[in-house]
Amino acid sequence: MGRKWANIVAKKTAKDGANSKVYAKFGVEIYVAAKRGGSAEPEANSMLKFTIEKAKQAQVPRHVIDNALKKAEGKSDETFVDGRYEGFGPSGSTIICETLTSNVNRTIADVRTIFHKNGGNIAGEGAVSYAYDNTGVIVFKGENPDDYFETLMEAEVDVRDVTGEGGYIQVYTEPTDLHKAIQALKDSGIEEFEQTELELIPQGEVELSAEELEVFQGLVDALEENDDVQKVYHNVSNL
Repeated sequence: MGRKWANIVAKKTAKDGANSKVYAKFGVEIYVAAKRGGSAEPEANSMLKFTIEKAKQAQVPRHVIDNALKKAEGKSDETFVDGRYEGFGPSGSTIICETLTSNVNRTIADVRTIFHKNGGNIAGEGAVSYAYDNTGVIVFKGENPDDYFETLMEAEVDVRDVTGEGGYIQVYTEPTDLHKAIQALKDSGIEEFEQTELELIPQGEVELSAEELEVFQGLVDALEENDDVQKVYHNVSNL
């Protein structure tokens, strides 16, 4: 673990901060977290608080967050449904996209079309996800991963791995211990995080040729451009 996050976290953060689509997607996620958690007050809604923290890490402007909270406080009864779609790209590459949509039929049709038009094949539920592990991921600037591993062990956090590369520490936890790990790191003096969320980590990776990579990149980009797609995961090491 750690190979991908160490290389792309800075690039990912910069991309997220510059992409207005990310703002809109976080607006939906914040609205849903407020509605599902029963409160538009972050201190009274842990799901909402966590979502707002992720939005800030992605450099989402304050007005986007505030607008989503105001919408949640209003009388809007718009309902969003979670979805997951799995599929294949060239040469053993796999892909999973998670969606949040108010129109499931539209989203299913859109995702199928994106796979079909961009060299992929959509698959049934479980065809790909069995080869991914649901994992808590925390990334922050730092050195000496062993020190942070010891800190988390002392806090009785169920840690899978702690690695360091390029001035970043990557912590991987059992999904149920993500929030516990975040709090333990805050208590130890970490004030700013680059990433704190649940991720699907592939158990193995593949490397594509330049031609295959171009096709796969097009598939990933098309999925990420879709308004209903919140997250895209894959097992390609050189993307």
